[in-house]
Amino acid sequence: MTLTLFYLFDLGYYEYLAIRLDASSLRFLGNLKISTQVLVESYPIYKGLIGLLILCFIIYKYANFVYNLFSKAHQEITKKVKAVIIILTVLVLSFGIYNSITHYPLRWSEAFFSKNTIVNQFALNPVLYFFDSFSFRSEGVDVEKFKTYYPVIAKELNLPLDTINFEQKITFKNPYKENPNIIFVMLESVGTATMGIYGNPLNCTPKMDSIIKKSISFPKFYVHKPGTAGSVFASITGLPDIEDVKTASRNPMIIDQRIIFDQFKGYEKSYFLGGSANWANIRGVFQSNIKGLKIYEEGSFDDVKRADVWGIDDYDLFKQADKRLKKLHDSGKPFVTYIQTATNHMPYTVPDKKESFKPILENEINEKTLLKGGFRSLGQLNGIRYLDFNVARFLDRAKESGYYDNSIFVFFGDHRAGMKKLNFLKDNEDDLGIQVHHTTCFINAPKYIKPQEINKYAKLIDIFPTATSLAKIDYTNYTLGRDLLDSTRTNTAAFIHTQSKGEKAVGLIKNGYYYEKTNISKKSGLYSLQGNSVKDIKLSNPIITQQMDSLLSAYYHSTKYLYFNNKKLNK
Repeated sequence: MTLTLFYLFDLGYYEYLAIRLDASSLRFLGNLKISTQVLVESYPIYKGLIGLLILCFIIYKYANFVYNLFSKAHQEITKKVKAVIIILTVLVLSFGIYNSITHYPLRWSEAFFSKNTIVNQFALNPVLYFFDSFSFRSEGVDVEKFKTYYPVIAKELNLPLDTINFEQKITFKNPYKENPNIIFVMLESVGTATMGIYGNPLNCTPKMDSIIKKSISFPKFYVHKPGTAGSVFASITGLPDIEDVKTASRNPMIIDQRIIFDQFKGYEKSYFLGGSANWANIRGVFQSNIKGLKIYEEGSFDDVKRADVWGIDDYDLFKQADKRLKKLHDSGKPFVTYIQTATNHMPYTVPDKKESFKPILENEINEKTLLKGGFRSLGQLNGIRYLDFNVARFLDRAKESGYYDNSIFVFFGDHRAGMKKLNFLKDNEDDLGIQVHHTTCFINAPKYIKPQEINKYAKLIDIFPTATSLAKIDYTNYTLGRDLLDSTRTNTAAFIHTQSKGEKAVGLIKNGYYYEKTNISKKSGLYSLQGNSVKDIKLSNPIITQQMDSLLSAYYHSTKYLYFNNKKLNK
């Protein structure tokens, strides 16, 4: 029965995140109430329980039948037969444990024999894989390795070479007379693959596509870890989440950080989300690092009904945020705010009608069309359509409330949701497992910048330096993020935390190449992002491999170092 439950949880986890159940899944026990509600609202739990009870009854009856059948038989077994049975049993079980005729036993990494990720995932034994994954827990900083690679990160980020110092003071000689407002909007599960402007054939984001054409956009924007908590942590702190098991936000030893969000003097600072800020210890990330921050969460909003496990839906969230931002604008106070959306997430609770928005009904679309766009369900398609509607509606409200012209709107996806085969893509990112990191990012601020597409590699930790520099606000950068609008920085790279060959890994995307290396076994590979094939070209490109390995290691060890050495100074 325990094994049956294990397989059921493994199946549900794979349906949710497209990865097999591993030690990192234990993070969902951190808030059992929310996790249980997501489970109940997203899966046929009650039908499953009934089926499980029926299965238990069948197993019970069968066990009784077998017991009664053999208990009535009285057959003498000789000592020789008993010995043969015992020896054969031991040999069979021993081979089952070793499971190989070579010098080395069968290891779960051998399940990764195919270039097809789905095939590899299918080959894993869920019980063995879960317990083996415990060995891939994150470690503290290796100071010696950090010192070895510091010159590499110093060259990349224009830091001093003669001393370890990540501090960079950014000042502006001609600041704006009226301080611009800055509004960061985290778009739940909006990867480039879900958007029409980046090739999705279902045209499910027409409003955002139109906004992007009137904005400055970054088509090569990547998040560091494909999860909401990891992306919130990275965007706020300016440090990638590279924790192997739990998210960085859940690590109390690294919560204390010097961040840019805390440096907006004279600004009203706020954080809006539809649910509770206790989720994944996000409250700690915000409150312990941002003085004077106001958090608006579930319970802060009057006369708004809870939509699902994630609290109020995005329409009401944007409406409530606009109401408070309008008051600040009317009082003449500049503000910087962070809005975290959630409706475009399982269980995809969208209304039957909301102003001009109407969901697509089951009789209006077939499975073939859904698969054409890579969507797993109609709910997933309607989720992105509803968010698309709400983004445009939020900007309309900002115009009506009067603060649109003097505001910088930064929209970014936290990760791409799990999708079916993306046949419309013209690259091999999905086969490499990095397409889930490739999200949208665009800045809408007609008063401050002209629409353009910046085609250099960008990463999530860059959004605060970029927006703050665009607003011409003096700040000190202690992090690894940089201003994406800095014209002197052209040869950029994206750094990600991923999973490869059954273990946690880190990767670097630069100059049309992707280089990855596993954290424990140090297995590595170099791949070209051009074309549809996946072939390790490490041996034929030793110089590129060495350069990317050095930069990858520099980002990794610098992140670990700053986790523990970027704490606020006691005054």
